[in-house]
Amino acid sequence: MKKHYTYRLHRWSKRFASLLPLSKHSSVTPVHLPRLMVGDEQLPRFVQECATTMALIPKFRLLAWEQIAQPVSCQWFGKQPVPLVAYVGAFLVKIDQKLLSTSHLRRFLVQHPALVWALGFPLYGQTSSRHGFDPDRSLPTRQQFSRVLRDLDNACLQALLTSQVSQLQALLPEEFGQTISLDTSHILAWVKENNPREYIKEGRFDKEKQPAGDPDCKLGCKRAHNRLLKTPAKEGKPADTISLKDKEFYWGYASGAVVTKLPDWGEFVLAEMTDTFEKADVRFFFPLMEQVEQRLGFRPRFGAFDAAFDAFYVYDYFHCDEADGHHQKGFAAVPLKQPNVPPRQFDELGQPLCAVGLAMPVYKLYLDRTKAIMPHQRAIHACPLLFPDSSGEVCPIAHKQWGKGGCRVNLPISPGVRLRHELDRDSQAYKSVYRQRTAVERIFSQAKLMGMERPKLRNQQAITNLNTMIYLLINLRSLEQVLAKLAQNKSAFPIR
Repeated sequence: MKKHYTYRLHRWSKRFASLLPLSKHSSVTPVHLPRLMVGDEQLPRFVQECATTMALIPKFRLLAWEQIAQPVSCQWFGKQPVPLVAYVGAFLVKIDQKLLSTSHLRRFLVQHPALVWALGFPLYGQTSSRHGFDPDRSLPTRQQFSRVLRDLDNACLQALLTSQVSQLQALLPEEFGQTISLDTSHILAWVKENNPREYIKEGRFDKEKQPAGDPDCKLGCKRAHNRLLKTPAKEGKPADTISLKDKEFYWGYASGAVVTKLPDWGEFVLAEMTDTFEKADVRFFFPLMEQVEQRLGFRPRFGAFDAAFDAFYVYDYFHCDEADGHHQKGFAAVPLKQPNVPPRQFDELGQPLCAVGLAMPVYKLYLDRTKAIMPHQRAIHACPLLFPDSSGEVCPIAHKQWGKGGCRVNLPISPGVRLRHELDRDSQAYKSVYRQRTAVERIFSQAKLMGMERPKLRNQQAITNLNTMIYLLINLRSLEQVLAKLAQNKSAFPIR
């Protein structure tokens, strides 16, 4: 009997010991930094022999890991909390290696123990093994990986992006961030309603019937030819019953990004955000530009957009003068939504001209809350022959509204209205700025190759975090190229 209890005690003591963290290969970095931040001479031999890990370490060392300080609590008895930096590093590995799910991620990490060590996961079990720990026991479960991705505060990832922009700003010429391009890209939710092969008797594109597979996604339109975005319709009418040419409806999300391009240096992400798919593209403008200003410390002078951003407040934003604290004026390079409609003419005071060429005075002012994404003042301009006093003259062109009180024009009270019509879209300056619009499209192409368009996730927070890390990885690759070029030619541009 005594021998039996001795055997059981020995077996349980070994199992408990396997749950304790190992002292071998202990980290010499601060507690919340990944082990990959140590010098190359301090890397264990098995890490130096792993080609995958050694290829990722120089790239991951460029991240400001100190921005992520808090660990993720763990309820398992005998185990240390896993640092949040380890999870973030693992998710970056998932994106870089194009792994489809957290199950694939965990399997990949088990097969690469050097990555488990480098990312900073607590090490457990098998002190006699070649690596000194058991990768499988040292990693969280697949469910825990998914839970952290879903619950992770996106603010810590945005802090990493802010540090990247600051680092790029210190390395690159002063033109960095002066010209930006902004656009959005669609993200398809992982629901059967987006699968055309899935039989759905009714309600595939009915916005009142939320898909069971994703409680956060919304129905939107992937429009063609940059036409005005309109969500389907009143009283929950299904979109597939509406006759719209060249329109595609999806359940999902949209990712907006602001990109700046420097010739001979590359293209870099300055700001990004993810929202549901029913939002118009122009609703991304102000939140993204607010991020850009905070990170750069100034307002960009030029912006390149597609016709979805043809709004007076976009032109206002880039029309800077000395009264606003800017010494050089800029402009927004945006094509007109209706290019076949002749631009409106204005007089020197900014009053619109009628078809005859007469300045139309203001008839009425009011606050509008419906025609734009923000409340704004609008003015109704009346026929100058009838207001404020009748001149007794007759309209020279016999306008069709002459018998109904004359023609009237309803316009916002904003310099952007006039700028929109008077912008010379045939000038070389306009074409030079507008050509940079494709920079954001190329960033989206990279992001789609990393899995942004069809993520295997089922909630908005997880998709938002995944998108931010995709852009972080894109910037890391660009930053590597910048540092390599500076190393080759240190005299090209001095570091500020």
